[in-house]
Amino acid sequence: MTNTLYIKKRTLVMKQYRAPLLFAFAMIAIALLAVFEIVPEEVAQFSPFLLLALFPTVWLRRSCACNPVKGESA
Repeated sequence: MTNTLYIKKRTLVMKQYRAPLLFAFAMIAIALLAVFEIVPEEVAQFSPFLLLALFPTVWLRRSCACNPVKGESA
């Protein structure tokens, strides 16, 4: 495997972890803000579902999920 192909493959693999980690950090941050009563408890209860609805590409893979925007199916 050439060096450039290895680097390209490595960067593609590394990019897969960035979005889910930021997503998990956002959920934990909202939970901590609710513990310290900065965010109301009712908002914190529904925020994971709201985050899932706002950022579906984090938990739905492009290759094995439907894409309603582009009209593709699994």
